[in-house]
Amino acid sequence: MALAAPPLRRYLLLLAQEHLEFRLPEITSLLSLYGGQFSSEQEIRVNSPFWILSIPSEEMARGLMKRTVCAKSIFELWGHGGSAGELYACLKNYPMDKMLPYLQSDSTYKVHIHTFNKTLTQAQKIKKIDALEFLPFKGKVNLKNPEHIFWILEDYGMDPNNVPEEPFHLYFGRWIADGQRELIESYSVKKRHFIGNTSMDACLSFIMANHGRVKPNDVVYDPFVGTGGLLISSAHFGAYVCGADIDYNTIHGLGKASRKNQKWRGPDENIRANLRQYGLEKYYLDALVSDSSRPIWRKGMLFDAIITDPPYGIREATRRTGSQKETVKSAERSTDNHIFVSSSYHLSDIFFDLLKFAAEYLVMGGRLVYWLPIYRPEYTEEIIPRHPCLKLISNCEQMLSSHTSRRLITMEKVKEFKDQDQHSYLLDGQYMPYRGHNSFREKYFSGVTKRIAKEEKDNQK
Repeated sequence: MALAAPPLRRYLLLLAQEHLEFRLPEITSLLSLYGGQFSSEQEIRVNSPFWILSIPSEEMARGLMKRTVCAKSIFELWGHGGSAGELYACLKNYPMDKMLPYLQSDSTYKVHIHTFNKTLTQAQKIKKIDALEFLPFKGKVNLKNPEHIFWILEDYGMDPNNVPEEPFHLYFGRWIADGQRELIESYSVKKRHFIGNTSMDACLSFIMANHGRVKPNDVVYDPFVGTGGLLISSAHFGAYVCGADIDYNTIHGLGKASRKNQKWRGPDENIRANLRQYGLEKYYLDALVSDSSRPIWRKGMLFDAIITDPPYGIREATRRTGSQKETVKSAERSTDNHIFVSSSYHLSDIFFDLLKFAAEYLVMGGRLVYWLPIYRPEYTEEIIPRHPCLKLISNCEQMLSSHTSRRLITMEKVKEFKDQDQHSYLLDGQYMPYRGHNSFREKYFSGVTKRIAKEEKDNQK
């Protein structure tokens, strides 16, 4: 006889109003990491900062908040409604046995009020707190260091130009835990020891690690590692990290600096130094000077996650090693004798090589998380590269300009790689729709040129 699943408990999630499309995949991925699944009591209003979730335990709720950078706080939900009257009626029906452990006479508490899209006066806040006198609070109020914190949360809608007198939704709950929003500041690229032209924003780096369900003792790989920004977020969550890049100077921390007012990189500007800066050096395996289009790894499933930001040809060139027989470009690197021949590396080939690599080297259930640049007027879901061993999990857009964006693609390995999957993307004409990625650079700069011309024309009026 199968054991019954534990009853789900209701929690209120307070989310940050940033990277809205990325929030649901992050929360869903993290819940699955902890053995749960996403279950909402009501239809999720994707742009709203308030979501009601059903989660099996407070322990899982706390685990979620130890990882998320998209959510600010989570609360055990005691009541909610579309008006104050509905909220109070809901609270009066909340089981007393669930309330009493937090309302004892030997405990301390405080009530905090949070409003979205409206600012209340102190007198208005006190009036709302006093209206909760029907709740059997027996403890003492302690505003500085209470044992229990209760929140009244009010939602005044999304339109700052049309704020209603009364909130659309009201919630009351017991505070459980805060998310990891402070990581955005503490890992800010502005404070980082070693950066490049395309170093990833700290918030997005942590979102990528969460979409990839990175966990302690995983091995995470970035085939376009650059200055290692994506390794840092994975290492923070306890994963061992490694990477590769075709750029010798970047891997070795040599050449011209990316910072303003600094001409050359210093003697200790490198990926290892970045991880050392955050106390994460023990998780650093190594970084290789390598061409991602060439096979260098032994056969087998080596990586728990592949998290990367391939070059788009805008601020970083798309290139791979070539031969003297091709149309070549020779470049002298950091020393007189370190010279390689490079050839063009089409975006479509970059992404298919990446998917093929992930299909072959990810463990079963492992995830590939990468950025795909998009020319928005031509975007359809058909241009998202696919592979028979990989299942598309999420597809989130970040705007770059009015006509371009990049999409964070998360895929999960669901089928073991076989030799016949080597060139599966060439079958049935599937490859053709993706060739449009190759002209992304031209389309990107054509849009920039048109915008500059329009600004100049407007200035002449």
